[in-house]
Amino acid sequence: MSTLLSYWSEFVDIMNSGGVIMWVLFALNLALWYGLGYRYLTLKRGRDGNVRYLIEKLETKPEKNPKGVLDYVVFDALEAYKEAKAMGKHPRKYIYDAIFPYFIAVGKYSTLVKTIVMLAPLIGLLGTVVGMIETFDALQTSAMFSQGDSIAGGISKALFTTELGLVVAVPGLLFGKILERKEENLTVEFEQIVDILSTKDER
Repeated sequence: MSTLLSYWSEFVDIMNSGGVIMWVLFALNLALWYGLGYRYLTLKRGRDGNVRYLIEKLETKPEKNPKGVLDYVVFDALEAYKEAKAMGKHPRKYIYDAIFPYFIAVGKYSTLVKTIVMLAPLIGLLGTVVGMIETFDALQTSAMFSQGDSIAGGISKALFTTELGLVVAVPGLLFGKILERKEENLTVEFEQIVDILSTKDER
């Protein structure tokens, strides 16, 4: 327990050394990884195989244990297709209405991730500028003049925020791009599901 408290104390000291901007970046980092984690779980595709194969498999042998978002979309699309056919309506609109929430779900927190990735380095730079101004103000008042090490220390602390801003942004950018690509692929597959079921009776 004492070891944990000492680690926490060191962490707080490091964060406080960079001023309030460090805590802002820490909060942004938590929000970023929450968004990335949510998107990672939401964007799990499910079963392997192309869309047409999945539709045929789940239509002929329905399963009650979906393994990913694509499985849920196929289930709901098939239900909408059957309802539309029972009413004698063209199924495209019904299928779109049924799976529209999935279009929203796979894009959730995408804007949040992009915004934090863009803002984190700028906020870090702002913290550095503020720290440098405080350091030079101290030099003007001769508060640090007699302590050469304090000048280097003040500049070093001022650079903490830029470093943390990059630490937040770079992994977020990399993982965000990977998940964005998965989102694009799933959106294309959703459209394929609609097209396949809408023209099912025309083949």
